[in-house]
Amino acid sequence: MSLPDDDAAYAKLQEGDYGYLLDDVPHFTDYLSDLPTFPNPLQDHPAYSTVKQYFVNADDTVPEKVVVQKNSPRGVHFRRAGPRQRVYFESEDVKACIVTCGGLCPGLNTVIRELVCGLSHMYNVNDIFGIQNGYKGFYSSNYLPMTPKSVNDIHKRGGTVLGTSRGGHDTKKIVDNIQDRGINQVYIIGGDGTQKGAYEIYKEIRRRGLKVAVAGVPKTIDNDIAVIDKSFGFDSAVEEAQRAIDAAHVEASSAENGIGLVKLMGRYSGFIAMYATLASRDVDCCLIPESPFYLEGEGGLFEYIERRLKENNHMVIVVAEGAGQDLIAKSIAAADQIDASGNKLLLDVGLWLTHKIKDYCKAKKMEMTIKYIDPTYMIRAIPSNASDNVYCTLLAHSAIHGAMAGYSFTVGMVNGRHAYIPFHRVTSTRNKVKITDRMWARLLSSTNQPSFLSQKDIDAAREADKLANKSYLPVNTKEHGENAKKLANGEK
Repeated sequence: MSLPDDDAAYAKLQEGDYGYLLDDVPHFTDYLSDLPTFPNPLQDHPAYSTVKQYFVNADDTVPEKVVVQKNSPRGVHFRRAGPRQRVYFESEDVKACIVTCGGLCPGLNTVIRELVCGLSHMYNVNDIFGIQNGYKGFYSSNYLPMTPKSVNDIHKRGGTVLGTSRGGHDTKKIVDNIQDRGINQVYIIGGDGTQKGAYEIYKEIRRRGLKVAVAGVPKTIDNDIAVIDKSFGFDSAVEEAQRAIDAAHVEASSAENGIGLVKLMGRYSGFIAMYATLASRDVDCCLIPESPFYLEGEGGLFEYIERRLKENNHMVIVVAEGAGQDLIAKSIAAADQIDASGNKLLLDVGLWLTHKIKDYCKAKKMEMTIKYIDPTYMIRAIPSNASDNVYCTLLAHSAIHGAMAGYSFTVGMVNGRHAYIPFHRVTSTRNKVKITDRMWARLLSSTNQPSFLSQKDIDAAREADKLANKSYLPVNTKEHGENAKKLANGEK
């Protein structure tokens, strides 16, 4: 994968033996020389006195891929997250801020709480501020002082106590305010668009030579952030989706030829729909953006619905919000519109599909009752469940340890280990359901639905997988290293 010149200048790639490549994250020492370091306050923390080896070895890395063959190169690695023995901030000098951007997601308040409590309890930081209403809050709102007491029970609530918004990103204004207020640690919680914004903020901070760490905590309910195993809030969303599917099943099974249709979130990636379907076992058909489907003709959705109703007298359909948009566009003329984050505004596939199914059954003179359930905004507004609460805590603590150690990064779990990932790695591509993967095959086996795929679709999916599985290697590592040195020296 080639990097754009702008990203290549910031890339830190270290090669090792047997095809080892460390895709490292930026550090203060890349552009600030002779910075003093300090002992990590955790070494005197009573809670960690019994831990055998609490500090992470400086050379610890996490592999991007763990399934290999005996002759495989070691491949791409990321720097392991965790506390370092030496830090680049004294506790009394830290002035941290936290911002949440984009759509809501279960766990936002938990991450905020654990950032505040972690900074305070682990590193004795007293100056922590919340930025209200997203990126624009940096320059349009007063900063909100935050303490462990003020955030004590916010994890029990959905949403974000700081407020959020889309858009509003003005890099120069944001960094001006960071500089004017003496902020030196910035914690940014949001999806891929937000992480792109965090990357731009880091670049401007580096251009100005500021000692400010930027830590991104990736958030998306759709679970489509690249590289990481899973985004926080996803487990909670799948669990809550079960309630809607259960309701649809009750409605469908209580009527003659009853159909329950549930629309779940998934603009470009159908992970919530897929996992909710697998967890439920009551779903007869799952439609996601990655797998094209068609309505009429042999092997189409209508034929399957008719057969399923004859066999079972009812059925449940789950559809991700981004599925079938090409079909809707053919039948409904609609201008392409985007929201403030640059996302294309989608047409309501659930409502469209409901009318299409009704029209088909009417033409076939089939008695049928259909109930359409859209729980999308209810799902993302709930508090996080137990497993997400634990995950949010670990993400927040990993972000704190990295910022204290002078790194700028996006934090995430890679193959079960927390790692620091370069911003461009999580923003350059999107994680999607692989329809050539075993998990999708398990779903098809569970629902007994047709795959709807032509051989052309399958070949295209396999080709996309091949491209995605190629090793991540910039075109010229040496040249990129020279670019980074020039950048550190203030050269163009």
